[in-house]
Amino acid sequence: MGRIQVVLYEPEIPQNAGNIMRTCVAFDCGLHLIGPLGFDIENPKFKRATTGHITWAEYTLYDNYEQFLSSCGDKGEFFFMTRYGKVPPSDIDFRGVEEDKDIYLILGKESTGIPYEILAAHLDRCFRIPMAATCRSLNLSNAAAIAIYECSKQIGYPGTSHTEVIKGEDFLEKYSYDSALNPDS
Repeated sequence: MGRIQVVLYEPEIPQNAGNIMRTCVAFDCGLHLIGPLGFDIENPKFKRATTGHITWAEYTLYDNYEQFLSSCGDKGEFFFMTRYGKVPPSDIDFRGVEEDKDIYLILGKESTGIPYEILAAHLDRCFRIPMAATCRSLNLSNAAAIAIYECSKQIGYPGTSHTEVIKGEDFLEKYSYDSALNPDS
């Protein structure tokens, strides 16, 4: 199975892009940022939102959508998150993507989404997150996390750990409530 690749089309808000970068690191996804960006990646708000995960992130910057297509257009299958999609991500069979192809989850900019001409050419690959009819959309970083999680779940959580690594797999079993309350005892 290929890898999940997250694509942000002209992201505008540094905190959203930073949070998405952190989620990409957590799920071992590649990140593609299509410009023009609404911020500089040296922006302190962007770096703060990554919480230092930019160090481990695998990301690529593109000047525009055409440059992204010429670089990645034949490397995988594209799926577009849009409020105009008619199926939830759970209805897409991400397992059906060819083994040597990556899965590209493409998300639009916060103010206007993905251009209609791009979406119209890929109607069978558009999806939406079901939500109350009175809600226009979710925050971009929250929506990205939902889509990444669903895709990752379907393909078996590749590149992730199923147990706690930093404090140890048996941390809770070894944890002593009394010792935490009375560290001197």
